[in-house]
Amino acid sequence: MNNDQTILLVLIVVSFSLLLLTAELNSIPFIYGQSLDSSFQAEVSAIDSMPTQKVRVGDIDIAYKQLGNGSDIPIVLIAGGGTTMDMWNPTLLKELSSNQTVIIFDNRGAGESTIGAGEFSISQFANDTAGLLNELKIDKADVLGHSMGSFIAQELALMSPDRINSLVLSGSSCGGKDAIPPSREVIQAFAGSTNSSSPILEERIISLLYPPDWFKANPDYQNYQPIPEESVSPQVLKGQFEAVTNWEGTCVNLSKITQPTLVIVGTEDVFTPAANSLMIVDRIPSAWLIQIREAGHGLMNQYPDQFNRIVSTFLHMAN
Repeated sequence: MNNDQTILLVLIVVSFSLLLLTAELNSIPFIYGQSLDSSFQAEVSAIDSMPTQKVRVGDIDIAYKQLGNGSDIPIVLIAGGGTTMDMWNPTLLKELSSNQTVIIFDNRGAGESTIGAGEFSISQFANDTAGLLNELKIDKADVLGHSMGSFIAQELALMSPDRINSLVLSGSSCGGKDAIPPSREVIQAFAGSTNSSSPILEERIISLLYPPDWFKANPDYQNYQPIPEESVSPQVLKGQFEAVTNWEGTCVNLSKITQPTLVIVGTEDVFTPAANSLMIVDRIPSAWLIQIREAGHGLMNQYPDQFNRIVSTFLHMAN
């Protein structure tokens, strides 16, 4: 693996991931998506404060939450590197949970999930996700992954194709030697970021999730960037970095994915440039490609209405 590929992978790991099961479904708190006077962070806090459930999967306890009122086909959201389940945009969760059961969870070692003794690899994360589906008795699900979460989603679809109803890959890449790296300016900005206790909260990193002109016009990121209480430790961030660095990618196998697939990316994404999404669509039969003009890697927070509408339309057609 050359330096550009390694740098691309570390940037993906620290990028924004841009997102409770009992016998009976829990109701969503009133503040969540229902109070017009609530601030964005108040809605984030409402998701953050929802009861967390845990199940044993292999050598770890996976923390998860369930939203919505039940559906035949639930949707499982896989978070990106450096993020937790409470960092999904609350408007997206509201939109999805109005039609489906929504499962959000913390990847191995992130947030409230335990770290375990197993390796940190994309295939291991996919195995963890498959184990979660088993424990929740989910035979088939729609799966949405952002950034590193989209890598996991690809591996899951290849590993357990019968478990996947449809795929949504946001800010994605199929990895390997053909991946398109970010600019040198981005690489320099992220030097040493894996040594930070909360790199996703640093304004210099958050600013790179959005095009410069848009971020300058919207400098108060607390109005659109979810900031929950839980975070990802430097140890886990380093493990995620190594997992992505060592990932061989899925480019040569993507033609085996036959499920309906939506690939969505911002035209100004400097973490996973849009050319990577074009590569994926070229390899997955009948995949949809949606590029949101002037959107960055944080497209689901930058243009939530567009993002939510596109994803909802695709899921409606897929189901």
